[in-house]
Amino acid sequence: MPRIDESRPFIPVNIAVLTVSDTRTLEEDKSGASLEKMLTEAGHMLAERTIVKDDVEAIRAVLKGWIETSGVDVVITTGGTGFTGRDITPEAVRPLFEKEIEGFSTLFHMQSFEKIGTSTIQSRACGGVANGTYIFCVPGSPGACKDAWNGILKYQLDNRHRPCNFVEIMPRLLER
Repeated sequence: MPRIDESRPFIPVNIAVLTVSDTRTLEEDKSGASLEKMLTEAGHMLAERTIVKDDVEAIRAVLKGWIETSGVDVVITTGGTGFTGRDITPEAVRPLFEKEIEGFSTLFHMQSFEKIGTSTIQSRACGGVANGTYIFCVPGSPGACKDAWNGILKYQLDNRHRPCNFVEIMPRLLER
């Protein structure tokens, strides 16, 4: 179904990866490492990668720093999208959104359902735009990161994807 127009030149974007976890270190972060590998293999640039505890203010502080710089076009967070007491990524991130990308959650759940069935209901994956920066929040498993990247983001972050993609409208995200 995805169609790539090979006659167009690829435009790499700068992507930051934020892992939300109380227990992982950078060395143990398989999900963040998986995202880094997939995005760089696709030709994009890793702008930054870090880990932050499951804390609303800590998450927002990192994201605000990234969305206020011109060096980050896209942020992908991994972790904290469930609904246990410590899962607070959507609560931390949604107030930053100027616009939510509801379709990201829908497509993520469609992708996930094919792999894990009704267990996808336990994810609160979400996406939105803040200060001209795309933000996508996905669950903390490497499998969920692969589903989000390979099923959605790999195509929407490729300017050659037809009939449309996120990259083409990046210059217009801050229009008023």
